[in-house]
Amino acid sequence: MFRSRSKDEKAPTDKVTADLSKQPRDPEAPKGRPTPKRSEAQTHRRRAQTVPTDRKEAMRRQREARRADLARQRQALASGDERYLPARDKGPVRRFVRDFVDSRFCVAEFFLPLAVVILVLSSLPNTQLKNIALLLWLAVIALIVVDSVGIWIRLKKQLATRFPNEPKRGAVAYGLMRTLQLRRLRLPKPQVKRGERP
Repeated sequence: MFRSRSKDEKAPTDKVTADLSKQPRDPEAPKGRPTPKRSEAQTHRRRAQTVPTDRKEAMRRQREARRADLARQRQALASGDERYLPARDKGPVRRFVRDFVDSRFCVAEFFLPLAVVILVLSSLPNTQLKNIALLLWLAVIALIVVDSVGIWIRLKKQLATRFPNEPKRGAVAYGLMRTLQLRRLRLPKPQVKRGERP
């Protein structure tokens, strides 16, 4: 079992390796690459050394990378740079939806200021003002529903004609949620002026 082999037993393996060397080598095989230069090997070793060995260092680097990504994302939300936007805001369909909503006045964007006014009116002791506040609530809700249905129908039609082969799932809901925000607080920032059709 542990004895050394004789020369006769070693001979067949030499023949096999000689036969294998005559066979054409697969060009995709990793063997046969030139030996890297010393400078390349040293830079590779330095990179390998920069990999954190302890858990705290790895977590610190991960936090820094996450902060850098978030900073790039915030900058993209302010400038409209497509490369660094979050996944929900990326793509030509979402960009068109944003431009479609930003180019018009929407009743829903004034909901929060109107709600504050209505709450102040309803908190006053005068019963007539309370009745007016209640009627204003009903009128604002009805206007928002009518306006949202109109935007939903027009936006769906525009998306069907402009992007027939693109996935449009959730695009209309994305636009309706954008109408609920005040124009100056919307992110990504509006890229078109009011009245300017996309």
